[in-house]
Amino acid sequence: MLIGIPRESKAGETLVAATAKTAGQLQALGYDVVVESGAGALADQADEAFAEAGVRVGTTGEVWGADVVVKVNAPTADEIARLNQGATIISMMAPARSPELVEQLSAQGVTALAMDAVPRISRAQSMDVLSSMANVAGYRAVVEAAHEFGRMFTGQVTAAGKMPPARVFVIGGGVAGLAAIGAAAAMGAVVRAFDVRPEVAEQVESLGGTFVEVDFESEVSTDGYAKEMTAEQEQATAAMYDEEARNADIVITTALIPGRPAPRLVHEDTVAQMKPGSVVVDMAAANGGNVAGTQADQRVVTDNGVTILGYTDLAGRLAAQTSQLYGTNIVNLFKLVTPEKDGQLTLDMDDVVQRGVTVVQDGSVMWPPPAVTVSATPKTVEAAPVVKEEKPQLTARGKMFVVLAAIGAFWLVNALAPTDDLRRHFTVLMLSIVIGYYVIGKVAHALHTPLMSVTNAISGVVVVGALVQVPTDDGLVVGLAAAAILLASINIFGGFAVTRRMLAMFSKGA
Repeated sequence: MLIGIPRESKAGETLVAATAKTAGQLQALGYDVVVESGAGALADQADEAFAEAGVRVGTTGEVWGADVVVKVNAPTADEIARLNQGATIISMMAPARSPELVEQLSAQGVTALAMDAVPRISRAQSMDVLSSMANVAGYRAVVEAAHEFGRMFTGQVTAAGKMPPARVFVIGGGVAGLAAIGAAAAMGAVVRAFDVRPEVAEQVESLGGTFVEVDFESEVSTDGYAKEMTAEQEQATAAMYDEEARNADIVITTALIPGRPAPRLVHEDTVAQMKPGSVVVDMAAANGGNVAGTQADQRVVTDNGVTILGYTDLAGRLAAQTSQLYGTNIVNLFKLVTPEKDGQLTLDMDDVVQRGVTVVQDGSVMWPPPAVTVSATPKTVEAAPVVKEEKPQLTARGKMFVVLAAIGAFWLVNALAPTDDLRRHFTVLMLSIVIGYYVIGKVAHALHTPLMSVTNAISGVVVVGALVQVPTDDGLVVGLAAAAILLASINIFGGFAVTRRMLAMFSKGA
């Protein structure tokens, strides 16, 4: 089968559905691939790059006459008319919000697969275009905000004075929100975030942010998406949004509900009370926006000096990387629908992933697909109670007795030592034991390998010291020196052997 990669017709679009690398991977699955001339120019994918990868560069007619057409944006009415009956079109389609598009595809008698309808289950993560795009967009949102903010994110203390860090408030803890949190925290900002899904809190904190708590009951997501808030939840969060936005220098909103307009979360009076110079990046602008005053694809400056960015092409502003990610998602989908790797696209409607992305099949409308319920938290299995055998532990009085006994033994040995040198050596030995116990006992597990190197070095010193004591006439000293050499040598060679095995775990096989 022939796969066609057309030039995107949407004004200002920079992405391409396949890069030279991913187009080559499609050919490795047995397909022939033709790319429209100039399709990847804005994504740093020149025609020469495709040709070097062994991918044919063709005309518009050749691409749209292919058995399978793969693009980024939903096809227009004119593009649908170019498709051959029985052909397959793969792109983002937003079928829940585009009933007219679904009807046009059905009337053309084609098969349509929507990349933005991939179910959010673990097995389909490698095909999840929305996550790929949102990850890039969240990062780019912070970059755009930093450019408009015009000040450093990180705080500094200099001879000329103290500069506080920027305060960033992120609404929504999905892929885009988490990417924004990670980018802003990495730049040194103080990041606070909120999401109606309670399971997001741990992820926010792992990226360096602080999760804002609101006093209301919320349910764990069953499909990976946030649900529309109830009236009670909206009332509980309204005051929090107002307070956080007023205190923030930068607000980034990412709240979306599948198939619905974006919820309005930050209202006019809140924007009017934000600090002059503050920046809002509304990543839900394409669906109406989360912030009052947002205009899609526009930069708006309010009367009080707040900049509101409603850019809908954030992912496209990093076209080369985003195209590579999108192309990889496409390759992973084709791996699923080409089980024999023979260049023949075969749909299996019993597979929830393939059924979920199929909007139209041979002219028959398949949308919406059956619901796929996925719990974001693992099911808890009640295990049989384990009875642990209680080990005897020293009481506080017992520990004090052991310490006093050790101190008494120490002073007794010092008192009975025949020479001052022996007393000094014994004192150093006892202090070394105490210090070594507390220092080595507090070392984190991640530092055990470098600690082993240090102990090897110490063992090497022990070997040298024992070798110095060997040529003596005292049999006891010779015996102790030999034992020290043996034990220290075992520690050295054993340490090197363990270190070698640990390093081999991180080495790629030949």
